Amino acid sequence: MVSYIIRRLLQGVVVVFIITFFAFAILQAAPGDPIDLMLGEGNVQMSAEQRAAILHKWGMDRPWYEQYFTWLKNFVSGDLGESIVRRGSPVSGMIFSAAIPTLKLNLIAYVIAIIISIPAGMLAAIKRYSAYDSAVMVIASAGVALPVFWVALMSIIFFSLKLGWLPPFGSSGWKAYILPVLALSLNELALLTRMMRGTMLEVLEQDYVKTARSKGLSEYAVIVGHAVRNALLPIITILGVRAGFLISGSVVVESIFAWPGLGSLFLDSVNRFDFQVVQAIVVLLTVFVLLANILTDLLYAVIDPRIRLNK
Repeated sequence: MVSYIIRRLLQGVVVVFIITFFAFAILQAAPGDPIDLMLGEGNVQMSAEQRAAILHKWGMDRPWYEQYFTWLKNFVSGDLGESIVRRGSPVSGMIFSAAIPTLKLNLIAYVIAIIISIPAGMLAAIKRYSAYDSAVMVIASAGVALPVFWVALMSIIFFSLKLGWLPPFGSSGWKAYILPVLALSLNELALLTRMMRGTMLEVLEQDYVKTARSKGLSEYAVIVGHAVRNALLPIITILGVRAGFLISGSVVVESIFAWPGLGSLFLDSVNRFDFQVVQAIVVLLTVFVLLANILTDLLYAVIDPRIRLNK
């Protein structure tokens, strides 16, 4: 197990290195000049010497590979630097302030999706072809098909503008969480419900489940003791992958609801060509997804001891 964790962490380091390189290269090739943006796109007149002095101060007159390795070295040491565009603002402070609202929002949405989807999908499989099963599948299909941005906009129109029950944007108070959580969790909930129903149906047809029933075990003992545990294995794999998608997908939701999180900070930084912030967010999200995948694999082995991670 230890060797597996070390191997996966080393693979993760390689992936992070590749991601940082491509993120740096893309931002270097992007149109726009950070000096112009910093000084108001031509509103401030300066001589060629002044411009060269600014480029030298921020290290932008050096070759790209020197800039990249300097940035990577500082990043590994925990120094994310200072924003060029938002002068005087440390990147680490900006990301930390934005990460807390994002994590809170996504954690609530994720927990709600898991708590509802697993028993709903399991019950739909047990009551196959019943009215409950049909209703769950219709709702789940609609939840998968509806785009997140559409759900967010329609919920604002209905609950905020029509009924006036909930605030249309912002993050102050518990009511402000309801609509963003609804928009984020609906798609995940629908997807997980469909998956749980499908895997449960597959497991219920296995020989060991039929054998357990033939031994005279109660239906509760068959479902809980034999079927659920095996049906959860593919769900756990999906949970790890979807955790990364949920965080990255919150960019749209945060933008619509003016939520002060990583998504809003990322979009604002892209628009303002604040590439230090963009690079840092991309790398941090990559690390988060990798850690989520490693934890998923470990949970996989805990639930199913037949899996040998050290091989």
